[in-house]
Amino acid sequence: MPARQAASSGSDSDPRYANLDERKRKRMISNRESARRSRMRKQKQMEDLVNEASKLQNENNQLVQGINAAHQRRMEMESANNVLRAQAVELTERLRSLNSVLQVVEEVSGLSMEIPRNSRYYVGAVAASLFSTAHYGIC
Repeated sequence: MPARQAASSGSDSDPRYANLDERKRKRMISNRESARRSRMRKQKQMEDLVNEASKLQNENNQLVQGINAAHQRRMEMESANNVLRAQAVELTERLRSLNSVLQVVEEVSGLSMEIPRNSRYYVGAVAASLFSTAHYGIC
């Protein structure tokens, strides 16, 4: 160990070793600064990724809400369509029934009455008349 101390103390006085120690010290400082910049870049990248993930999660939540709202509207429309289909079937049956009544009245009274033959075409007109005559107790 005493030999090392001598060499160490000798390097302090020898300008060649002093220059070497100065370069080593500068390199260490440069390496530390580079590592600090690297850590800062890594932290910035992590923050950017967290922000992007949060943004995408919010966008995903909005899309899910939109899908759920569209699904709800679709279910409501299907329900309304089913009601309308049932009403169309009922009105078609009423039209057939009224046509039968008109035929009987025509046969009994001898009066010629215009009876629509295409029940689908006349459902709307007959439905309107059914609703207006329902108030008078005709149906």
